[in-house]
Amino acid sequence: MPEIIRVIVIDDHPLFRRGVCQLLALEPGFSVVGEAAGGQEGIELAKQHDPDLILLDLNMKGMNGLETLRTMRDMEIDARIILLTVSNAPDDLIAAIRAGSDGYILKDNDPDAILQLITTAMRGQNAISPELTSLLATALREESVLEGRNHTDLTEREQGILKCLAAGKSNKLIARELDIMESTVKVHIRNLLKKLKFRSRVEAAVWAVANQFY
Repeated sequence: MPEIIRVIVIDDHPLFRRGVCQLLALEPGFSVVGEAAGGQEGIELAKQHDPDLILLDLNMKGMNGLETLRTMRDMEIDARIILLTVSNAPDDLIAAIRAGSDGYILKDNDPDAILQLITTAMRGQNAISPELTSLLATALREESVLEGRNHTDLTEREQGILKCLAAGKSNKLIARELDIMESTVKVHIRNLLKKLKFRSRVEAAVWAVANQFY
């Protein structure tokens, strides 16, 4: 992780947005560099500040969280993006992960738990509220049967890296464990996501665990 994680908070509820900013301000490893009440404003801030992390509400007026997330990924905004939401609906969770979210955290979690999940995401690991993980795993398992998704389509190296993702390991740790460059790990992850038709490492990792590929 960088020494100081630069954060943008996007949420159309002023009190909650301010609360998240204050929570992060109490942590020495975080610096809130911008806050926005809507998706378009948040995108402009992301372009301006190039943050390390974006915390994004799902249900916002106008441009909602999913639309904002997809636009940011299409623009190749490189920040970690985590959905921070009240929705525990499986469809919302799955749509967010497929759109490239690095995490999905319920707002009613304890503040310490929210901080822990955010820190987990910044280490390159899965950051999903625990009570939602089984819902995502079940959905991905059922979908894989329908689509014929199979890890045997991967090279031996890609399979090894997928196992590391399933174990929640960061790119840096994977590189050290396999004795390869971190940039090479990124290339392999990009290739395996393409072959498995996933948009995020979180989706691939949960799928691997759901199919006992670890």
